[in-house]
Amino acid sequence: MHRILFAVLLVMTTAPVEAVTYSVPPENTAAFFANLPEDATLVRFDAAAAYSCSSDIVLPPRPLLIIDGAGATLHLGPDSRGFTCAVNDQKAAVARLTSRYIIRDFAVILGGRKAVDLQATLGSEVRNVKCVRQTEAAVDLRFCLMARLEHVFVTNPTGRGIVVRHGDWPGATAFNSQSNSTVLEQCRVYCATATTDAFAVLNSGGVRMADCVSEGAPCDHDLFLSAVTDGDEASFAGNTVVKSFTLANFHVEHAARIASIHVNMPSKASVSLGNVYWNGPQKAPVIRYMMGQLNLQDIGWWHESFRIVTHLSAPRLTVQRCHSLLNVGEKNERTDRQAGVLHLDTSLVGSTQLKLNYVVVRDKAM
Repeated sequence: MHRILFAVLLVMTTAPVEAVTYSVPPENTAAFFANLPEDATLVRFDAAAAYSCSSDIVLPPRPLLIIDGAGATLHLGPDSRGFTCAVNDQKAAVARLTSRYIIRDFAVILGGRKAVDLQATLGSEVRNVKCVRQTEAAVDLRFCLMARLEHVFVTNPTGRGIVVRHGDWPGATAFNSQSNSTVLEQCRVYCATATTDAFAVLNSGGVRMADCVSEGAPCDHDLFLSAVTDGDEASFAGNTVVKSFTLANFHVEHAARIASIHVNMPSKASVSLGNVYWNGPQKAPVIRYMMGQLNLQDIGWWHESFRIVTHLSAPRLTVQRCHSLLNVGEKNERTDRQAGVLHLDTSLVGSTQLKLNYVVVRDKAM
């Protein structure tokens, strides 16, 4: 009898709590999330084809919360930051890293300052979402470790498209609140005339972009990659804990106003840019290279208008398996400020002579 009672108690104490799915009501979306039951693991926008929310949709802390758009359209008010998190300071941010969110399958998230504004999470994902006409950034990730964006399509942002960066709340620094090891795959930004940066990665290490597209109207930068810690983007990067960045198969379908790709990483950081394709001539530099160890590989197309502008008198540059026009020219063709596609901008350096001691070009393609 005692054995039977013990077995019953053991089953009762170890039986898992059932996951509960809730439908989001068509009205008061923000209030629904503010009062989300503790047992909710999946919420679905399946009660209507279109939803509206004028305020922030603040996500409660959860070990895992799946937000399924179910093909719905979500209209945001002009001041809304969309799906966001409440983070008061760095202590609260660290405590929040146990939370994880999956936001998926929205036909459109329209308007707002931001569509997705995730903060202080580990392993969160945004998948199969279209964001249209956000005014600050369509997707903004701050202190989102090992996050993943996949099939995120941004159309006509009037600020930035997709941003991966460190936290900016009290106690957060560029060294303690990074979005390290985040992955962007098959994401597209269709720029408006007011778009600044299609993609921006700031003070975050190990970030990887693959199979992404930047197109539409001209923007300031297709990719703005920086590890500047003091906010002065005209200075050299000083974040010693950022170690690498990888870009693979990046398609650029328009022109940039300032530079297509801006690279300002620490001197010991490895930056790999592979299979980048610029479709058409460019008046602005295709790469503005300020600092870092820059590795270019498998760039099979290179137009005679393309140039790399560097602010380092002795750039660290390796070019491998790239178009034969991507070269530093013959010795008798070089000047103090130009070597083939490489141009020295002396505005940030004391030297006016371009030195090629650390430049390697090998395995040229025809």
